[in-house]
Amino acid sequence: KKYHPDSRENAYRPIKFGPNAGELTVRELAALLEGDSPVPADLDLTPNYSVDVLVVGGGGAGSAAALHAHAHGAKVLLATKLRLGDSNTVMAQGGIQIAITDEDSPVQHFLDTLKGGHMKNDHRLLKTMVEEGPSIAKWLLDLGVLFDRDPDGNLHVKKGGGSSKPRLLTCSDYTGLEIMRVLKDEVLNKKIQLLEFSAAVELLSDGEGTCTGAVLQDLDNKRFVVVAAKVVILATGGIGRLHIQGFPTSNHYGATGDALPMAYRIGAKLLQIDTFQYHPTGAVYPEQLIGALVTEGIRSEGGHLVNAKGERFVNELDTRDVVSSSIIRECEEGRGVRTVTGRIGVWLDTPLLDLEHGPGTLEKHFPAMVRQFKRYGLDITKDPVLIYPTLHYQNGGVQIDVNGESGVRHLFVAGEASGGLHGRNRLMGNSLLDLMVFGKRAGTTAAERAKAMKHGKLTLEHLARFRAEARKHSGALAVRSPMLFPDYVRKE
Repeated sequence: KKYHPDSRENAYRPIKFGPNAGELTVRELAALLEGDSPVPADLDLTPNYSVDVLVVGGGGAGSAAALHAHAHGAKVLLATKLRLGDSNTVMAQGGIQIAITDEDSPVQHFLDTLKGGHMKNDHRLLKTMVEEGPSIAKWLLDLGVLFDRDPDGNLHVKKGGGSSKPRLLTCSDYTGLEIMRVLKDEVLNKKIQLLEFSAAVELLSDGEGTCTGAVLQDLDNKRFVVVAAKVVILATGGIGRLHIQGFPTSNHYGATGDALPMAYRIGAKLLQIDTFQYHPTGAVYPEQLIGALVTEGIRSEGGHLVNAKGERFVNELDTRDVVSSSIIRECEEGRGVRTVTGRIGVWLDTPLLDLEHGPGTLEKHFPAMVRQFKRYGLDITKDPVLIYPTLHYQNGGVQIDVNGESGVRHLFVAGEASGGLHGRNRLMGNSLLDLMVFGKRAGTTAAERAKAMKHGKLTLEHLARFRAEARKHSGALAVRSPMLFPDYVRKE
């Protein structure tokens, strides 16, 4: 445990004010939660759009929410910071965990996930996710997702780290990309109103604790766009691009945790924001791929982790926090492998898959991984991959109920931006299922609620109160929040 980055006390500080005042989180996130909105107090709040449901985020959770809200009769606007589909979802390689075999059950899936989350999972959320998994599999198949199949035509399942049964449904190592392909097509085919390159920067309220819309910023011209919405669903993903504790990340360019400060300013409680997942196998070499994910599926197929002495040192299919801690221990105790640029890691024995299962196994099951490294002159069917943990996932987020609603009326959160489901460590493959289940529930509930509602008053009163409280605390309002994109300008 002492080797896991979550245990580094100097990386944390208390949050100064707000719903989570006094609780510890990493310094990077604390600054963001206490930061100032880019929206001026005197912004004209005449709405540019008026809809039933505003969905913020164009990844898996946001697309699922928009589709289900639309299917239930809502007028939906989907706003996304980048393009539709630009998200961590498309980068998810390992698969989606769903208990569909006779040897498995939602109960066993529940128990595995509870154990993996160190018994800190919200039982209601977890029960909902595992029980609705099979219906999600059917929905995805009906949409056209091409899951891998056995020679007899049955769905092929693999075993993931921390799982007692094989239950990963995969599409080679393109699972998230394949799911996002069909979701994106469906959003476009349903002609759901879409605003790309439109980042949410602030929520709107009626002044009495109810969310009534949001302010977007058009990234092309920097103008603010006001959206009146009966219900808002935040599905903006994780915070990998904050590079917590200086770690590289597997996350996409826009993963800057936008939902968290917006929800926090309007009064939503956050959960488990002191725990983050560092995926055990992030690339260390070549430099162009630092932090890029090397899928857990390779270890599921039999790939070994080996230190500089040629020794295995951990059960490769233990939970991610255990495997990551073990890799960091090996490196800190002098058994890591150094690159010419001074980085350090251990070997993932990828050629072992072809030796154990026959030539061509690696290329057949992990074509994206083989191509990714071949682009830089590395043949991972012949040479092992040097890896080290990479910042991968925020275990916590906005507290929600089983329908995805936060503590703020008419504000829903789905996917990685929410908290409670995964406890203090997420199991491989549960993220994609999380997106689909709670995207569906948030979208469906939002649409049904909107039918019986009128639009509320649009104000920034909650923001005025937040700023007034922040001014009582030294260092608050020091950064603009949400940050939208990482700052990669070279410091002289």
